[in-house]
Amino acid sequence: MTQMQHPIDRLLATAEIGLRTVWGHHHARRPHPTPEASGQMPAVELSPAEQQLAGALMRVNHVGEVCAQALYNAQALATPDPALRAHFDAAAAEEVDHLAWTEQRLKELGSRPSLLNPLWYAGAFAIGLAAGRMGERTSLGFVIETERQVEQHLQSHLDRLPAQDSASRAIVTQMRDDEARHARDAESAGGVRPPAPVRWLMRAAAKVMTGTAHHI
Repeated sequence: MTQMQHPIDRLLATAEIGLRTVWGHHHARRPHPTPEASGQMPAVELSPAEQQLAGALMRVNHVGEVCAQALYNAQALATPDPALRAHFDAAAAEEVDHLAWTEQRLKELGSRPSLLNPLWYAGAFAIGLAAGRMGERTSLGFVIETERQVEQHLQSHLDRLPAQDSASRAIVTQMRDDEARHARDAESAGGVRPPAPVRWLMRAAAKVMTGTAHHI
C-alpha cells in the first residue's frame, strides 16, 4: 500500500492482504534460512514423533505470522500518519518472509496450517485496529510488547524443537532475530510499552491461541 492512497483504496488493499494472508501462497524476498548458513549441522531425517512435534510447533509459528500480518496491516490502516503507516507496511512486508518460510516447512514436515487461521486473523486485526486508533506512541508500544513476547515464544520453541531438526531451527532463529529488531525499531520510533495489566492480557490471549493452534 502506498502512502498517498485514497482511504477506500487502502481499505480494499487491506482486505486483499487479509485474503491473501489466510488463503494465498507466499513468496519470500529473502533467501530461505538454512542450517548451513546459521552454522548448524545439515538436516537429518526425523522420527515420526519428532516430525509430529516439529509440525505442531511450526504450525503455531505460522499462526503467529498470520496474526502479525493482521496486526501490522490494521495498524497501518488506522494511523493517519504517512510515516508511521510506512513503518508498519515495511514490517508487514518482512513478516511475509516468515509466512513463506513456515508455510514451506509445514509442507516438508507433512503438516498443515491451522484450520482456524481466518479466526486468528480477524481477532488480531481487531486488536491492531484498536491499538492503531490510540495514537502513535501507544500503537508503537503495542508493537514493542507483541514482538518481545513473540521473541520469547520463539526462543521457547528453539528449546522444544528436536535437536536434529536443524531445518526448522534455522527458520525459527532468523524469525526470532527479526522480531527482536522490530521491537527495537518500534522503541526507537518512540513507542511506549503498555501498562502491566495490558501486557498480562496479551500474554493470556497468546497462550490460548498457541495452545489451540498446536492441535487445530
